[in-house]
Amino acid sequence: MSAEPLVRCVQLARTYRTGRAAVAALQDATCEVAHGERIALVGPSGSGKSTLLHLMAGLDRPTAGQITWPALGDRETLRPGPVGIVFQGPSLLAPLDVVENVALPLLLEGADRDAATSRARRALERLGIGELAAKLPEELSGGQAQRVAVARVLAATPQLILADEPTGQLDATTASHVVDVLFAAADRAGAALVVSTHDPRVARRLPQRWEISDGRLRAGARAAGRDGTA
Repeated sequence: MSAEPLVRCVQLARTYRTGRAAVAALQDATCEVAHGERIALVGPSGSGKSTLLHLMAGLDRPTAGQITWPALGDRETLRPGPVGIVFQGPSLLAPLDVVENVALPLLLEGADRDAATSRARRALERLGIGELAAKLPEELSGGQAQRVAVARVLAATPQLILADEPTGQLDATTASHVVDVLFAAADRAGAALVVSTHDPRVARRLPQRWEISDGRLRAGARAAGRDGTA
């Protein structure tokens, strides 16, 4: 396994323009994620958590600073595959059933349809939701939909899983289960896991904590472990 970090950010900034106004969503963020790390990215809504995760996933480009993926390769090779992202809101395509949703990124990567479908079914089975394979997204509960989104990431066997407020729209019981599923998926894939959240119950389950406020990141603080101990 490479000793290089999966992703390295150096003085990242991201500014969005709304008409003539400029909004600094992220300012001078420096951090890196190593193999196997479990990190909670905490902060209030609008603090820059999603912006940082989208930059790490290669979905967006910084206004200033530098981001690289030393152990993963170039931006163009990140997804699907080395980097998987679980979005905050519904991210399943309504016309496709569950197994088709999970298989879609693999097909876009160039996988054979039968092979992609087989990998998708295995990912669903590993997460205990194989019985949902033929259902449409509109037939799923919020918790089921998030578990399918995790299965879609797991099917691509990523080395880095980024989860953007994955429990923000769920009740406490369902949220706890989705976090369990995220841990299991990361453990099975041997992947690093970064979870953005403003829920302290979720944050306490990850051993490392990064705090972000008004677009400014403080990385490296220790948090409680999965069992709540320091």
